[in-house]
Amino acid sequence: MTFYVTTAIPYVNAAPHLGHALELVQADVLARHRRLRGDPVRFLTGTDENALKNVTAAAAAGAEVASFVAANADRFAGLGAALSLSFDDFIRTSSDPRHRQGVADLWRRSAARGDFYRRGYSGFYCAGCEQFSDTADRCPEHGTVPERITETNWFFRLSRYAGDVLSALDEGRIRIEPPARRNEVLSFVRSGLADISVSRPAARAGGWGIPVPGDPEQVVYVWWDALANYVTADSRAWRDATERVHVIGKGIVRFHAVYWTALLLSAGLPLPTAIFVHDYLTVDGAKISKSAGTAVDPYELVARYGDDALRWWLLSEVARAGDTDFTEERLRARYHQDLANGIGNLVNRTAALVRRRAVAQPGEPLGGDLPDRIDRALAAFDFRAATGEITRVVTEANRFIERERPWELADPDLVLGRLVATCRLLAHELTPFLPSGAARVTAGEPGPVFPRLP
Repeated sequence: MTFYVTTAIPYVNAAPHLGHALELVQADVLARHRRLRGDPVRFLTGTDENALKNVTAAAAAGAEVASFVAANADRFAGLGAALSLSFDDFIRTSSDPRHRQGVADLWRRSAARGDFYRRGYSGFYCAGCEQFSDTADRCPEHGTVPERITETNWFFRLSRYAGDVLSALDEGRIRIEPPARRNEVLSFVRSGLADISVSRPAARAGGWGIPVPGDPEQVVYVWWDALANYVTADSRAWRDATERVHVIGKGIVRFHAVYWTALLLSAGLPLPTAIFVHDYLTVDGAKISKSAGTAVDPYELVARYGDDALRWWLLSEVARAGDTDFTEERLRARYHQDLANGIGNLVNRTAALVRRRAVAQPGEPLGGDLPDRIDRALAAFDFRAATGEITRVVTEANRFIERERPWELADPDLVLGRLVATCRLLAHELTPFLPSGAARVTAGEPGPVFPRLP
């Protein structure tokens, strides 16, 4: 059973923020967990570089577009080491030859089906969303007033695929979690799908982007371009995977669940099997955003607190549904409660007891069904529930020590054997969540496994 998991690829008009770290860590846990269970896994991430907003940001910075984009892309790629991520592939859409050729191939497949036509269009364009709308209403996602644009573009016959998209979603062939997001998408599709513009004049983009095959005066619309990365990175892996899972933010559900589905149907390629939608991280109730001045730098947090603390907060505190407010105080509190005083305390106590009396044979671990409970939680994309199962076993084990008081027993082997087995089980199951911390538990390094934070 091959598991293919992807993140959305972020724009590189600015440096990465904590919201990007959330999505990367969630996808990493899914990938590591499935590898731990013995499944072949491919984990893909990357950067969305052909957007007009990247061109605009480069101009504002007084930089050449390619160098500006490359510098920010390096910051996103560097999160792999900073956050202990295990992605197998990182695709850059402006410079990776796989992508340019793959987008052209997909375009030609849809063109061969007669799914494109060219016409003039006038509408309201939000540069933040890189999307047209029919009204001049302020964008709810970015809070900006859209620009009135009139141009001639290539259109995709989305309406042709309305019934097929609806059946794929309604029948559960594409699973959307949480259920509320599925209901939103179904409501949108049932209201009717209009054809969508899938190109932009090359002149407006300053020549930046992938040319439309056969029409060099147009570049492929960034969303068609960006969504294609899931296939262009490795089309065979996409086709052959048993499960194809997207981890995305709530602001781009429609693109993935509707437009991407229709594009794949047009190209005759397999559909995603699941789309997990996370809500936003906020600061003082406002969405984390560079432009709004609420960005939180994940590099700075890792430098200050370590990757274990940041990964654990993202996985144990962030709600499966609903926005979650971030503060460093909450990060420190969660780390101390669950890691330093919880898992770390259990491992240190057990190690101290075992040093006094060698244990010949590990016994039956407490919480022996922990793997099954974690499997169920992650199958529902509930990271908070999965980490909660780990802390539940830790609490049970610490209470077991207090109840059995092995230091007072004439023959504590049975109790110590169970504690050693429990610590080994916890280290094994902790690996997808905290690869660095789990490795320290397994290695039995001297000193605190999770030292207290400043």
